[in-house]
Amino acid sequence: MIDPPPALSDLALNMVGTVPQAAALGFELVSVEPGHGSIFTPWRDDLVGDPDTGVIAGGVVTALLDHCCGLAVTSSMMGKAEAFSTATLDLRIDYMRPAAPRSGVTAQAHCYKITRSIAFVRAQAFDTDPNDPIATAQAAFIVKRPQEPTKS
Repeated sequence: MIDPPPALSDLALNMVGTVPQAAALGFELVSVEPGHGSIFTPWRDDLVGDPDTGVIAGGVVTALLDHCCGLAVTSSMMGKAEAFSTATLDLRIDYMRPAAPRSGVTAQAHCYKITRSIAFVRAQAFDTDPNDPIATAQAAFIVKRPQEPTKS
């Protein structure tokens, strides 16, 4: 990974540190570069879905994938628009297996296409081996740019 520009690093750290849901789930920035992002959430007892298994809840994995996809979109837009906002339009997740018991989860996302108003992203979540994913995701995000003043 190359060192991202300071503005991108600051934005990514802000996304995982100050967004209330991300902060509550303990998200930690792993890496960011234009069009790519990676976020980790550590295992915690209060994030377990079934106490008998000790496996992190599927909803945590969903939130992690969604947030990581948003990071990939945001990192793609840096320098392309002065101001913009994003929102998840569509998020499809295929769960392949449960996470390992008492294991944190990492998500990696890649924004591979941005049109005038939609960004397309692929992502995966894994516990120990990126080649053995817990889940994969395909997402579309709305990209809202400031409206240009109308000409009279």
